[in-house]
Amino acid sequence: MVQSDGGVVLDRIDQHLVALLEKDGRTSNATLAREVGVAESTCLVRVRALREAGVIRGIHADIDPALVGRPVQAMIAVRFGGHRRSHFEQFRQEVPKLPGVLSAYHVSGATDYFVHVACESADALRDFVLDHLTNRPGVLHAETALIFDMLKGEATLSGLEA
Repeated sequence: MVQSDGGVVLDRIDQHLVALLEKDGRTSNATLAREVGVAESTCLVRVRALREAGVIRGIHADIDPALVGRPVQAMIAVRFGGHRRSHFEQFRQEVPKLPGVLSAYHVSGATDYFVHVACESADALRDFVLDHLTNRPGVLHAETALIFDMLKGEATLSGLEA
């Protein structure tokens, strides 16, 4: 991996490592090393460098919200009034830490943020919106859309097949 003008340039081996880990983050170092054709110690150093450079941000389990007691998912569109930087910064710092928030996206257009949540019930979803979103400084409007089904894309960020 080469850092060039503040950016990261991945060589063929790094790209292959990223593709393998994207497919299965639990792949052992020995298997990774064998697959890309390098020594285990070299592989360990390369994966560590990919983490330190921010290419690999983490390894996560894909949990089914319904099976852990949060069957109601929604995407909440949040619109600010006035667009004061302090309101956005506070929102950005606090909302990802709220219970049930799976992700939050700062977007362009009429909506400022989309907040993806998983809740125990429709009542819990309503309470979340009222208690944690609509009463925030600067929030003008929140519109909730229930998620009936989620399709996970098959595209890979590495652009390579493992």
